[in-house]
Amino acid sequence: MDDVYVTGLGVVCCLGTGVDRFWRGMAAARSSPVPTTDPYAHVTVPLLYAVPSKDRPGADSGWGSTTHLAVAAAEQAVADAGLSLTAQDGMAVVVGTGMGDADRHETWRLAGFPQDDRWIPGFAVGSTVAGRLGATGAVITVSNACAAGGCAVSMAADLVRTGEATVAVAVGAEAYSRVALACFDRLGALDPRECRPFSRDRRGTVFGEGAAALVLESAAQADRRPPATRYARLAGAGWSCDAYHPTAPEPDGTQIVRAMVAALAEAGATADQLGCLVPHGTGTELNDRTESEAVHTALGARAVDLPLYSLKALIGHTGGAAGAMAAVAATLIVHHGTVPGNVPLGEQDPDCKVWLPMAAVPVAGRYTMLNAYAFGGNNISLVLERAA
Repeated sequence: MDDVYVTGLGVVCCLGTGVDRFWRGMAAARSSPVPTTDPYAHVTVPLLYAVPSKDRPGADSGWGSTTHLAVAAAEQAVADAGLSLTAQDGMAVVVGTGMGDADRHETWRLAGFPQDDRWIPGFAVGSTVAGRLGATGAVITVSNACAAGGCAVSMAADLVRTGEATVAVAVGAEAYSRVALACFDRLGALDPRECRPFSRDRRGTVFGEGAAALVLESAAQADRRPPATRYARLAGAGWSCDAYHPTAPEPDGTQIVRAMVAALAEAGATADQLGCLVPHGTGTELNDRTESEAVHTALGARAVDLPLYSLKALIGHTGGAAGAMAAVAATLIVHHGTVPGNVPLGEQDPDCKVWLPMAAVPVAGRYTMLNAYAFGGNNISLVLERAA
């Protein structure tokens, strides 16, 4: 089985546009949500880690907001990999999104269901990205909620490994959705202040907008077309589903543990070789506690001093994009050999016995793991290895 490398990265989020700005934002560890400007968002917690207006991709009458973000991140990643934006024979595109272009439908409803508008399915995001990139290979959309972006990365790697694609672009994308915000508000799952994973005072999550993209190539393809950078090797993936509850995680975290252990096994790595973990860490009471316990079960003694980087504390919960965002963050951590300091969270929950360093620490291991979980009990873990 041929090794798969990450050779290009792209990102748009509340920190702005571009991988360099993203990494600088991770190092600075400062951000805050803003009130949504949507006048129809009749919710008790109208906060959002929004993409700044100056960094929002240009408007196009045929696209929704999620598609704009996805295209922007994908084009960045392809350019970063040194690929052209012309027809790419054998290139595959896999997009993970939970809500797709929900803003199109929400606008449509407010306009009274005009006859000249039409329903936009979630897979329109993937088809538009593929069209912009000139991709002639498989185009797949995965929409299993907040695990979608992570699953997209794993599926893209599988297409490369099996020879179905010469190059694959994995994208996770999610823009503001009034419906999604209202649903979480109704569930009482939104924090009124900020996203505070693993904090004693956490009250829920806070949504963020964004898109992240990764270009994946086999070692043989990268040898034929030397890219500017081999950021990391995508070494392993583990999938599971507990199907315990529509929204709550399985209390004992058995299937979360299963995904982590499977990802390590596929990577041929041990827990002692991990240098960092980017957790799912949503800021909700059950998720953070369950994940903390699962980390100890899956990793044993290594869990005690393994540095965690809590990405959602910086950019919010980007829904279907979250796993891909975490994959970009983990790739940069592996590439730079540094775990940035976490956003200060106040007093840590004593039931969440994980280490969240407040200052940067070196990556003491070849591998970094990331987790992404979703409603319905969908779980995925990925393991990235430092490029040789």
